[in-house]
Amino acid sequence: MHKYLLGAASAAALLAQPLAAQTLRPDQAAFRQLYQELVETNTTLSAGSCTEAAEKMAARLKAAGYTDQDLTLFSVPEHPKDGGLVAVLKGSDAKAKPMLLLAHLDVVEAKREDWTRDPFKLVEENGFFYARGSADDKSMAAIWTDSLIRFKKEGFKPKRTIKMALTCGEETTYAFNGADWLAKNKPELIAAGFALNEGGGGKLDAEGNRQLLAIQVGEKAAQNYTLETTNPGGHSSQPVPDNAIYELADAIEAIRGYEFPVKFNDTTRAFFTGTSTTIGGEMGAAMKALLANPGDAAANAIVSKDKTFHSMLRTTCVTTLLKAGHAENALPQRATANVNCRIFPGEMVEGTLAQLKTLAGPKVKVTANAPIRPKAISPTLDPKILGPIKAVAAKHFPGVPLLPVMSTGATDGIFLEAIGIPVYGVPGIFGEAEGNGAHGLNEHIRVRSLYEGRDYLFDLVKLYANAV
Repeated sequence: MHKYLLGAASAAALLAQPLAAQTLRPDQAAFRQLYQELVETNTTLSAGSCTEAAEKMAARLKAAGYTDQDLTLFSVPEHPKDGGLVAVLKGSDAKAKPMLLLAHLDVVEAKREDWTRDPFKLVEENGFFYARGSADDKSMAAIWTDSLIRFKKEGFKPKRTIKMALTCGEETTYAFNGADWLAKNKPELIAAGFALNEGGGGKLDAEGNRQLLAIQVGEKAAQNYTLETTNPGGHSSQPVPDNAIYELADAIEAIRGYEFPVKFNDTTRAFFTGTSTTIGGEMGAAMKALLANPGDAAANAIVSKDKTFHSMLRTTCVTTLLKAGHAENALPQRATANVNCRIFPGEMVEGTLAQLKTLAGPKVKVTANAPIRPKAISPTLDPKILGPIKAVAAKHFPGVPLLPVMSTGATDGIFLEAIGIPVYGVPGIFGEAEGNGAHGLNEHIRVRSLYEGRDYLFDLVKLYANAV
């Protein structure tokens, strides 16, 4: 689930820097083959197989010199196509905690008739790769696998053990989730001092110029709730005020009109502090005022005009699905709505449920839907994590601003954080201003962005591996 970063107000204010032209190197050609194989392996929930994709990546790692003991392919009998892979490159320092590279193999559904090109064929056209998963998240899965292969081939001996987990189920709420399963059933297999994941990246303007690098430090928890009203119903020719649809509509309207309070954590405070200076003007002044006083309604109104800023400041809840009635000539006996909430780190599913119940009123039943997500936990702004990110960024992307951000979306990182592994969404892969078509039509990634991100992440992992 690619989580690109900032709204228009912030992006437009940051300094643009042109991307340098890049010629394909021999090692990049080898990476392209791996990337193409992964992208062209269908891993949708409806018709694909993450297990097949994991097996293909395991075969490439084995060909590079990894042994059966280094590779763990996993699945469960109930979900044979939703398997994944854990690979390990052993470090030399037993006292150094391992690092974990996380990426998901599954992709959002894609219908051929809706796409300009076959979504499951990698097409390179006008400086872009097109395919489902080309950005989200097979770009990262391919880079992590390729990095482990390169480390093995060059004889790199890390001090810190490097682990990689390629999992399934990130894109679909009710699917078997490999990261969740590993955390609950094989925690020793993925045990690590920290993990690197999607959720960060870089931002380009409409002309492809670099604007911003971001490291994701924390994310919101995604949780769905059901609102339900019931009624004996009756003939539509004799309506009464006691109507299931109207009662549900009143509850939805109350939720629509409610704003959860502004909150800051270390990540968002650092982000808004840095952005306020860069962006300047009325928006920058409002950010500074809100940082000084989160209850400043006037400042909140200005900052919240940007939908991304608005979501970074609070828990949000929005109605996404409706179902009501049973016949066109009958009073409704039942009406339900799905409310999708993105819960601010540190807040509980139960607390949001209580607020929704208060808003909906006594005539509406409100329940939290399974699966119940764990509480989102924001990692610390650890200098041991941020330092290498900044150092490698200065080498690869000199002069580009770097900020910590909290994702308004959700990743599989929440499951690792629940067992004590801090997860950071790394920068490096620059995304387009329009979002790369992730989850939508004609998903794409800039060719240069992919190769440059690969180089950045390779150097970053190597630096972490020896920084103990």
